[in-house]
Amino acid sequence: MHPQPLFYLFGNKDMGVYAYGICMAVGIVACFAFLLFTMWKKKFNEDATDKILLIGIFGTAFGIFAAVLFQSVYNFADALATNPKAEFKLEGMTFIGGLIGGVSSFLLVWNGYVYLLAPRTKVKFLQNNMNAGLSDALPFIPIGIAIAHAFGRFGCFWGGCCYGVEATDGVWGLPCKAGSSTLVVPTQLYEMFFLIALAAVMAFLYFKYDFHYNFGVYAVSYGIWRFILEFFRADDRGALILGLQPSQFWSIIMVILGIGYFFLQYYVLSKLMKHPELQTKDNKEAESTEPAAPSEA
Repeated sequence: MHPQPLFYLFGNKDMGVYAYGICMAVGIVACFAFLLFTMWKKKFNEDATDKILLIGIFGTAFGIFAAVLFQSVYNFADALATNPKAEFKLEGMTFIGGLIGGVSSFLLVWNGYVYLLAPRTKVKFLQNNMNAGLSDALPFIPIGIAIAHAFGRFGCFWGGCCYGVEATDGVWGLPCKAGSSTLVVPTQLYEMFFLIALAAVMAFLYFKYDFHYNFGVYAVSYGIWRFILEFFRADDRGALILGLQPSQFWSIIMVILGIGYFFLQYYVLSKLMKHPELQTKDNKEAESTEPAAPSEA
């Protein structure tokens, strides 16, 4: 669609600003804005909000690096098949690689902070004074991820990547392949609309019914959707894994982990939740029932 830079910063040809980058940036900002709003609504205190957002920013940054690293490994494996002297290069991105890297790094840093650093530090900011834990945030974090991902897929549409097979009779097609006017299935838009719908469903379940299993819903739903969508994708995403596209392989892993999460939430995480919104409500009710102090004569 428009893989060329929209404009250049300071007129420098090496500092182009792309539609894909803008969509990705807007998606990340929208994700963190949603998380900030939800933590405010659910009465997370300042310490809990700050720690979750800061570690989340680190996880996002590492996730972007992991997205590039995963795709680069796929590209390198493909290149080796035809050229044994191929060189490894960091290029391209794959969302599932970013998701794996982002979630893994977040969990590693979070647990390192909560169980190793916070109990031993004398620095006030690093001490654990949170009224909510990760188990309280997990039910709404995947909503933010889906929001960011939807914006990212819109960026893919403008960037001309992640496109589908050539459109045939009866199939809606758009010229959304970079450098080509051929009509192809706009799989980027299909995935974007799916993610918007998924985010809306998860938000409804969480805010209406206080549903705590959204991470499982996200992993299973997106895993199944992405597995199916890969049959309609036409851009090369790297070497096959066990006869499957790399994204299909990781989609199966996502579904398995998503199913496991339902049990983890039910038997473990539900017992670790602090429910800060209920703490605040109980404190207010306790204050309202306390007898007033006698006035001085």
